[in-house]
Amino acid sequence: MKIFVTGGSGFVGKYLTRRLSESGHEILVLTRYARGSENKLPWASIIEGDPKKPGPWQENAAQSDAVINLAGSSIFTIWTDSARKSILESRLLTTHNIADALSGSGENKILLNASAVGYYGSRLDDKEFDENGQPGDEFMSRICTRWEEEAKRAARSGARVVLCRFGVVLGRKGGALSKMAPAFRRFLGGAIGSGRQWFPWIHEEDLLRIFLFAIENPGISGPINCVSPNPVRNAEFSKTLAATLGRPILLPSVPAFVLRMVLGEMAKVLVMGQRVVPKRLLESGFSFRFPTLRGALEDLLMHTPGSQPL
Repeated sequence: MKIFVTGGSGFVGKYLTRRLSESGHEILVLTRYARGSENKLPWASIIEGDPKKPGPWQENAAQSDAVINLAGSSIFTIWTDSARKSILESRLLTTHNIADALSGSGENKILLNASAVGYYGSRLDDKEFDENGQPGDEFMSRICTRWEEEAKRAARSGARVVLCRFGVVLGRKGGALSKMAPAFRRFLGGAIGSGRQWFPWIHEEDLLRIFLFAIENPGISGPINCVSPNPVRNAEFSKTLAATLGRPILLPSVPAFVLRMVLGEMAKVLVMGQRVVPKRLLESGFSFRFPTLRGALEDLLMHTPGSQPL
């Protein structure tokens, strides 16, 4: 299968494109600057173009069997007006142009569009969200809602659209774990805020397997929660990470008010969370390779890196 990918040079994108290539798929990655990308992504064909602008790259997307849209500027910054604009436009414009590219390209196309569990809003209580949960009413919720609405436009042309609501992706190279593990190894790790906030997570290998599962199963469309079936609270995540590394937690939790002073509204992403479960995946027969946090962390931190059979 020919798979066209935006955001393929990021932490998640690099892992997914490499592993999809290893499983026999032809991978095309869109990048604004092709020079040097061949060395970073040797397993993919590089297409130069700006996903936020219409261009010749749309023909490559239209000619592919599937499109994976991971593009979007990082949310982990202070949410100034310019940052909010970048977070919004990088997602909406890219997705709008992808939907346009798929318009008229024929049926049997697949669009796997990234979204996030931030769709459900942030809270500290134990309310559980599956894919039928309603969106929250805050910045990230509104971003995800509009992002998904743009992706749904592709369905009008007959494409099968899967809205992949990511939890925190845990991987070996990059992402949240690569920032947290060094601190815990130096006895500097600990919980954030109250530690009661839920932490929906997923192992990078299971995320890859979800994408393959969605591609191979034509009955899957609409939203799917890309999270482990066993979310944990932040305090439990910290305790498990420390235990996996053989380190005690010596420091108190970082107070929520300190994070709010430093990061402003973005701190809400860290000090609050959402209890999200992958109901649709489980009902569809998907089996997680790493359903528990301890098993996932042991694999990522203690085992020799290497591609696993799918």
